[in-house]
Amino acid sequence: MTNEEMEMITVEIIAYAGDARSKYMESLAAANNADYDKAEKLILEGNDLITEAHNTQTKVLQMEASGEKIKVNFLTVHAQDHLMTVMLLRDLVKNFINLYKKTN
Repeated sequence: MTNEEMEMITVEIIAYAGDARSKYMESLAAANNADYDKAEKLILEGNDLITEAHNTQTKVLQMEASGEKIKVNFLTVHAQDHLMTVMLLRDLVKNFINLYKKTN
C-alpha cells in the first residue's frame, strides 16, 4: 500500500467518525429538548457512520494480518484515536438520553 493510499484510508476513518460525532451531539441536543424520536434516529445514523469507519479500519487490519506492511504514522494514530473517542461518546450520549427520559 502506498503512503497516499494509507493517507486516504485514515482520512476516510476520520471523516466517518467526525460525521458520527456530529450526529451524536445532535442527538443529545434533541433529547435535551425531549425530542426522543429524533434523538434515536440520530443515534442510528451515527451508528451507521461508525460502522463505515470500522469497516474501513477492518480492511487495514486484514491487510496487515495477511502480511502486507502497513506504515503507521501520526495521521493513522489520530484516526484510531478519533474513532475510539467517538465510540465512547456514543455510549455516553445513550446514557444521557436514558437519564433525560427518566427525569422528564
